[in-house]
Amino acid sequence: MIDPFGRHVSYLRVSVTDRCDFRCHYCMSEDMSFLPKSDVLSLEELDRICSAFVRKGVRKIRLTGGEPLVRRGIMNLIEGLGRHVKAGDMDELTLTTNGSQLARYADQLVENGIKRINVSLDTLDGEKFARITRWGKLDKVMVGLRAAKAAGLDIKINAVALRGFNDGELDGMVAWCGEQGFDMTMIETMPMGDIGGERVDHYLPLSEVRERLSENWTLNDIPYRSGGPARFVEVEETGRKLGFITPMTHNFCESCNRVRLTCTGTLYMCLGQDDATDLRTPLRASEGNELLENAIDEAIGRKPKGHDFVIERGESGAAISRHMSVTGG
Repeated sequence: MIDPFGRHVSYLRVSVTDRCDFRCHYCMSEDMSFLPKSDVLSLEELDRICSAFVRKGVRKIRLTGGEPLVRRGIMNLIEGLGRHVKAGDMDELTLTTNGSQLARYADQLVENGIKRINVSLDTLDGEKFARITRWGKLDKVMVGLRAAKAAGLDIKINAVALRGFNDGELDGMVAWCGEQGFDMTMIETMPMGDIGGERVDHYLPLSEVRERLSENWTLNDIPYRSGGPARFVEVEETGRKLGFITPMTHNFCESCNRVRLTCTGTLYMCLGQDDATDLRTPLRASEGNELLENAIDEAIGRKPKGHDFVIERGESGAAISRHMSVTGG
C-alpha cells in the first residue's frame, strides 16, 4: 500500500478496546464515557480486518487500547493473528500495555508469539504514579514487569515527558532501565481529547530533555528503527537504546508508515487528523473481502502529508477532540 506521498504503509496499530483500568491524566478524563459494547467489533471481526491488511502488505501489527489486556478473550485474537507471523506473512505482532495485567498474561503472550512489548510507565515514584494514573498501583506494574522479564519478553518502557511532574526523574529512569535491561522511549505530550487541564503547563520539548541527559550520559545516534516514529540513540554507559518521539518539536510525518484502527472499525490515516474511513460497514455488508479491501485502498489514497498538532499557552483545548485511548496511544 503506497500513499499519495510515496510512503509504504506497512504498520497497523489496532485499538482493541477504548476501556482501561487506569485514567492517566494526559490520556483521558477521570469520568470517561466508554463505548457501548454493541458498537465494538468482535474479536473475529478484528481478526478479519487485520488479516485484510496483512494481505495488502502490512508487516507489523501493534495491539493497543485503552488497555488491550482488559479486553475479554484477547488471547484468542493474539493467537489468531500470530498465524501470520508463523506463516511468514508478517514480521511482528506486538503490544503496548500499562503493565497492570502482565503478571497474569506474560507467559501466554510468549506462547502466542509475542516477543516484544512496550510498557507505559512515567514515574518510579509510587505516590506520583497513583496521581498520574488516578487508579493505578506501581507495585502491581512492577510485579508484572518481573513476570514479563522472566517469561522472556523484550521490554521497552514508554515515558511521557511532563514538565513539573517527571522532568526531574528522567535521568534516573534511564539508569533504572539500564539496570533492568530495558530499552526506553520518551514521548512529548500530544493535544488529544478534553483532559480537563492546561496542557502547555506540562509540555516539555524532548530537545530540552536530551540536552539535560547529555550532561550525564553519552548519547550516540544510531540508525536503528523499531517500525514506529522514534529516533534512537544508544546510551553508551548502559548499552541500551533510548528513543525520542517528538510530534511537537520535530514531527516524523515524512516517514510515516502507519495507520490506526479503532475497536469500532474506524480507520484513521493520521493520529493528528480527524479524517477517517468506516471499515465496519463494508466488513459486515459481505462475507467476502472485496468491499473491505476497496475501502482500505480508498482510505490509503487519502492519507495526509502530516498532522496539525500544536500546543500554545491559552489554548488548553485539544487539537483533536478524540481521546488518545480511542485510537491507541
